[in-house]
Amino acid sequence: MGHHHGHSHGHGHSHAHTGNKKALFLSLLLISSFMVVEVIGGIITNSLALLSDAGHMLSDAAALGLSFFAIKLGEKKASDTKTYGYKRFEIIAAALNGITLILISLYIFYEAYQRFFNLPEVQSLGMLTISSIGLLVNIIAAWILMRGDKDENLNVRSAFLHVLGDMLGSVGAIVAALLIFFFGWGIADPIASVIVAILIIISGWRVTKDSIHILMEGTPKQFELEKLRASLLAIPKVKEVHDLHIWSITSGMPMLSCHISIEGDGVHDTVLHRAQSILHDDFGIEHSTIQVEKEEHGCPNHHGSCN
Repeated sequence: MGHHHGHSHGHGHSHAHTGNKKALFLSLLLISSFMVVEVIGGIITNSLALLSDAGHMLSDAAALGLSFFAIKLGEKKASDTKTYGYKRFEIIAAALNGITLILISLYIFYEAYQRFFNLPEVQSLGMLTISSIGLLVNIIAAWILMRGDKDENLNVRSAFLHVLGDMLGSVGAIVAALLIFFFGWGIADPIASVIVAILIIISGWRVTKDSIHILMEGTPKQFELEKLRASLLAIPKVKEVHDLHIWSITSGMPMLSCHISIEGDGVHDTVLHRAQSILHDDFGIEHSTIQVEKEEHGCPNHHGSCN
């Protein structure tokens, strides 16, 4: 008996893309516009907290631009040379976003360290005005992104985390401006920028770690491999499930491949159909490749044994 493959495909992945694209584009416009204002304001008021917030906004703008570009590129059709299309680029974009965040935060730490030993004059009133407007801009951008598919899509989530960290950065700059204005505490400026840098590095690390997990073909977090294996083994006439792999092409697009050994009187198509139904209905896996083989034929790999 030969070995057969079953494929099940679904197309539920793209319905959220339009909303994501719109959310990313609107946020990009908003953040980019205000970033310019914040850079100018930071230079005029001599505030590192504002400049670090502007640095974060620059990474926001880059993140949003990259995410938007990634989703546009992900829509390109699959070809003979790229059989999954360009969807994986979304994850590469998310990884770049995360690394950018980490680098920016390290730079802010360095700048703040210098300022602790040489406190500059800061124009607190100008700093307060600009950081307050910044907070408002970030709240609007975060609200726009929250309406996107941030729980499913790692790219939108990385952009949302940028904006969220930025929002907290604006709060830090407001508090620092108030402390300088009322108490003359110049040290509040580098302290606020250090807090911003800590927030940036945490979100940067998370996004980088998640995207590298996907790039390394790691099992998506929502799946318990043994639970899934047990569900397939519970199918009548199934003796063994091996070479079981689950990975993601991009966020919300899990893939599975496995070999199923069946008893001599097991019906290939019945087992295959049941397995695909379980994967689709119980685990939400729409893309699966299942090889069903009679138990006595074993596993046709190069080592003569199955894992």
